[in-house]
Amino acid sequence: MFNNRIYHKIDALSGSVATLRAEGVKYGEIAEVDSRAGISLAQVIKLDGPNVTLQIFAGARGVDTAARVRFLGEAMKVPFSDALLGRAFTGSCEPRDGGPAVRGEPSPIGQPSVNPAKRIMPNRMVRTNIPMIDLFNSLVVSQKLPIFAKAGEPYNDLLARIALQANSDVIVIGGMGMKHDEYLRLRSMLDESGALAKTTMFIHTAADPTVECVLVPDVSLAVAEKFALEGKDVLVLLTDMTSFADAMKEIAITMEQIPSNRGYPGDLYSQLASRYEKAVDFDGAGSITILAVTTMPGDDVTHPVPDNTGYITEGQFYLRGGRIEPFGSLSRLKQQVNKNTREDHRTVMDAMIKLYAQFKETIEKQSMGFKMSEWDLKLLKYGADFEKNMMDLSVNIPLEEALDLGWKILADNFNKGEVGIPSKLADKFWPA
Repeated sequence: MFNNRIYHKIDALSGSVATLRAEGVKYGEIAEVDSRAGISLAQVIKLDGPNVTLQIFAGARGVDTAARVRFLGEAMKVPFSDALLGRAFTGSCEPRDGGPAVRGEPSPIGQPSVNPAKRIMPNRMVRTNIPMIDLFNSLVVSQKLPIFAKAGEPYNDLLARIALQANSDVIVIGGMGMKHDEYLRLRSMLDESGALAKTTMFIHTAADPTVECVLVPDVSLAVAEKFALEGKDVLVLLTDMTSFADAMKEIAITMEQIPSNRGYPGDLYSQLASRYEKAVDFDGAGSITILAVTTMPGDDVTHPVPDNTGYITEGQFYLRGGRIEPFGSLSRLKQQVNKNTREDHRTVMDAMIKLYAQFKETIEKQSMGFKMSEWDLKLLKYGADFEKNMMDLSVNIPLEEALDLGWKILADNFNKGEVGIPSKLADKFWPA
């Protein structure tokens, strides 16, 4: 039997958090708060003996201590059906696009991650048609990767491009703390390309209640898991996990929790890990792959959010100057799929990055006034070609074309014997 009693007294209100005395309540349970502002949903976020702390989704404006609270005896659920595709919702699953509410199978959010025994070792590539990903740091099915970027970088544009071009059956986008015009632009890009038909969006804007920001990853991943169990390969794009962590910090401060590093709650690592660990390739079903933007305040990678993220995920992409930076960016699972693409994949990747590193050194020499040798001049031309044809995020070509383009760039700037590639491969792939 679940508790269905109605309580008529709230002991304390602070921000969107309410505290009252109740019996038989479970952590994570949903309650209805009936006040002058109407009926709002709330979630149990702390239990301390008979004292129950609720987080009110719509905020506590209009709620007073005489409000009625009814506990529903179950955790929050998201209605699941194929009707979610092509739609946009808030963090509390209310339609944001003006369409009707979705009716479907109620699916609980925030469930434990998948039993490792049901997981398949990552062995398939997610093609994005972005050379800096596919060629140099391949994204692998069921991988979890953050995109580290400072404020102002076009990370939402990158996510939109990945959503348009990735070979996934379903795209789930979770936006946290987004500006309203950013959401509209992202939705418009997907709509114009036709990718919106396979996409569902859960968007929290900066004007929405803080608590909805915390719900977005759980709602997005719950929906992704249901699609994956139907046999679909799902790509989950989250932006921005620093906003998620900041929302957690705000709520923790309201609850007067003892802060940890820079004011973030002490369980920040566990909170982030519980979301990222949802990435999985099911045995006998589909998969979930997670790409999540993590903004770095002050471009500081030692900030608690990117710092903790780095211990959880399987590499990272650095977005700097509107490009995926080749140095520092890393996909730790790329070797799982590079061996299955084309025989020259690893060789071209290694050769081009090595020469680009030499180009960077030549730039430094040039800036200090050193005389440029013939080799330096070759490197300068190569670096410009590499940045224009490989690093520019507007480049949209399959991996095989990117490999052919890599050979062409090498041949346009160097002789066959100057690039450090074994003659067996050079003889086979070097352009005539």
